[in-house]
Amino acid sequence: MVPADQGGGVMRTDLLAETVDGVDEAMAAVDAFDKALVVGLLRPHAVLTTGLTELADAITGTPLAARVAEAAEKAAAGAASEDHFVALAAARTALVGSVHDALTARVEEATGRARAEESGAAPAGRQAGNLLAAARSWLSDLARGGWQGIDHEVVSGAAPVVSAMLPDPELRRAATVLDGFAAELAASCPGSTLERVPVRRWADLWSRAMILTVPGAADVPVTGTATGRLLPLGVDVQEHATAVQAQVHAVFEPADGAAPRLVRASVSVPKPDTVVGAGLWQLLRPHMSLLAAVSEGRSMDLTDMPLTAGGDLVWSDERARTGKPADAFATARVAMSTATAAATAPLDRHPARIAAPVFLEGYDAQQGDEGLTFTLAGHGLAVDTDRIPTAGPLTPEAVAASVACIGLLRWDAGAFTVQPLAVETLVRKKPAAIHAGAWAGGTSDKAGVKAEKAATDAGAVLRERAGRLLRK
Repeated sequence: MVPADQGGGVMRTDLLAETVDGVDEAMAAVDAFDKALVVGLLRPHAVLTTGLTELADAITGTPLAARVAEAAEKAAAGAASEDHFVALAAARTALVGSVHDALTARVEEATGRARAEESGAAPAGRQAGNLLAAARSWLSDLARGGWQGIDHEVVSGAAPVVSAMLPDPELRRAATVLDGFAAELAASCPGSTLERVPVRRWADLWSRAMILTVPGAADVPVTGTATGRLLPLGVDVQEHATAVQAQVHAVFEPADGAAPRLVRASVSVPKPDTVVGAGLWQLLRPHMSLLAAVSEGRSMDLTDMPLTAGGDLVWSDERARTGKPADAFATARVAMSTATAAATAPLDRHPARIAAPVFLEGYDAQQGDEGLTFTLAGHGLAVDTDRIPTAGPLTPEAVAASVACIGLLRWDAGAFTVQPLAVETLVRKKPAAIHAGAWAGGTSDKAGVKAEKAATDAGAVLRERAGRLLRK
């Protein structure tokens, strides 16, 4: 909710609560195919036949229809080739992408935000034949056996492929997906004893990895450069046992006076599974000066920073310098409502990837049995406090006591939710802003200093142990 007298308007929360046409039907077809992956595509099975039929029927009339119909027929007979598996993965990806597009259109309608037109630029399609073919072969074997058929021998086949792909920067995206997927499968072996299978998640990973084996699919072309002022809104931290990413959402104001844009800047690094909480920033800081600007509440001046059509800055510290103070809530109130959202990159068209920056105020925060809810204009919006990182001072309690919030509008479990990035609240009866990324560039906050020291001590122990192992 952005006050109308400040250039915005009331966000249509009623639209976020309404059913989006076609979403349930598309996801039903996706779920049917996902169940087929559980039992495997090697032998004829009733679940397999139903899943393949529903997937093929769902894309009737599209350019993929003929190829997918053939792939479904071959898979139902237990005779599918790797090309057929790619076609099935493409069909599933297209269906999920259509759901993303429908939900994104609803977000734009609710927020009144314009979106940039999609770029016609096509990926270059660099050939990396042997390694991509090896990855495709492993993924095909997984699909044939299904999740119930996984064992350590099958899963371990990914290791040499990942090791060979990781050194190549152009293959690293696919390698990372394969590595994480294989690690999850290995932790669940043997599949025949699994009481619960993460059906949709593994199908998401399988189909995404399969598409990434198509030469050029992982390419993200840089379509221009950014020169102007970057105004940070907040930081989203995404953590895995062996990796962490910090993604800064911001408003970019071009120096030529063009309309402001919503952009992102991300940094990802590998990490030991024992480094958690505030210790994550020690791994991330050396790779992005923007994190320090976020902590200090400053803008950054960019010069010819590479920018993709999807709104991602390809960050380079050499092309950025720290600017003047810039309050994130002032940016949200004044600039965010007029900023244009970027088009979504093809492979990012997935409901789980929806993360639209929003500014909310004038809500009533209510804590119920099902969690925290912001009620705006008589309509409730669930607050996803589980996404608040432990690497900062923002807490669910602070969100519940807040009067204004900068967040990301997301889609989860069939409903829109908001993930808080920062809130305005009262601390010792005085107005204060609390940011999830407040410790990103360092802090004098007592809790932050204590957490940093604990992380430093843990890092020192790990380095000492690693050195001992190397000496042996």
